[in-house]
Amino acid sequence: MRNFNYAKPKSLGQVTSFLAASPQGAHLMGGGTDLVGEIKEGLVVPEVVIDLAAVPGLADIKKGPDGLAVGATATIAQIAGHPDVKADYPVLHQAAAVIASPQLRNVGTVGGNLCQRPRCWYYRDAAVRCSKKGGSTCYAVKGRNKHHAVFAGGICWAVFPSDLAPALVALEARFVLASAAGERVVAAADFYAPPIVNVRKETVLNRGEILREVRIPPAQKGDRSAYRKFIERGSWDFAVVSAAVRMSGGSAIRDIRIVCGGVAPVPWRLRTAEDALKGAGASEPAIRAAAAKAAAEARPLAENGYKADVLVTVVTDAVLAAFKAPARP
Repeated sequence: MRNFNYAKPKSLGQVTSFLAASPQGAHLMGGGTDLVGEIKEGLVVPEVVIDLAAVPGLADIKKGPDGLAVGATATIAQIAGHPDVKADYPVLHQAAAVIASPQLRNVGTVGGNLCQRPRCWYYRDAAVRCSKKGGSTCYAVKGRNKHHAVFAGGICWAVFPSDLAPALVALEARFVLASAAGERVVAAADFYAPPIVNVRKETVLNRGEILREVRIPPAQKGDRSAYRKFIERGSWDFAVVSAAVRMSGGSAIRDIRIVCGGVAPVPWRLRTAEDALKGAGASEPAIRAAAAKAAAEARPLAENGYKADVLVTVVTDAVLAAFKAPARP
């Protein structure tokens, strides 16, 4: 590990000033659960680490007429335990509750979870110069690819590992990005960019920008939602496949959004399954058939074809769980 400078700003303005002063070598730190590992592994060599812990307001969670505003340094534990999240956004509560371990949920932040780097073992190996690190090859294509993408691969087959991201895309959240030049707001779905856009990045964050806040629209009458996650280990783990479901309607689905994790380089929306399920009821065979239709679009690598089968089961479970959840009054 090389020496680097450490900054602990006391305002958002100071944060953006530090970012502007060192746009190439500045790295933001919330809980540090991802960044510290990357530094130790030699994947990043920062000029300055900007600790966000002392910035006022960044950890706030506030409910208002426009919905719920969640600051980027609010912890995963705060989200999992927040009464408004539990009452209005079950899919987000459930996603937060299954992230990592209790110790890590108390440290890890919302912004860190949403902006974390992939867990691909080729990317995480400092000795391997894969396409995501400026090389010309994705070694997963002909290498070990058990945990890699089955949708939207190509230049890079690493999957995006966040649990919160699929839930927030399903909830149609918006992200507030701040820089020295001001703020801009992007839809959660548009915050993530596939490798074909920029293989070196997973998000549309520009140099000098920070994810400041997540804004979730008010829950609507009749909304129901659920999150399901399949992991390989018995203890905590990143998702092999996950599914965030938000739907409306009574005994039949009027509208539905299904967003999966663990299957693509970005949170992956299953529009084929959504279209097939509109007007459907809580019929497991119908739900499974819709999920299978979406899974048939997968293009797996040599070792990860099993993910298509897991996807069918996880999506079916998530949709059935949403049907069983009480509709918001």
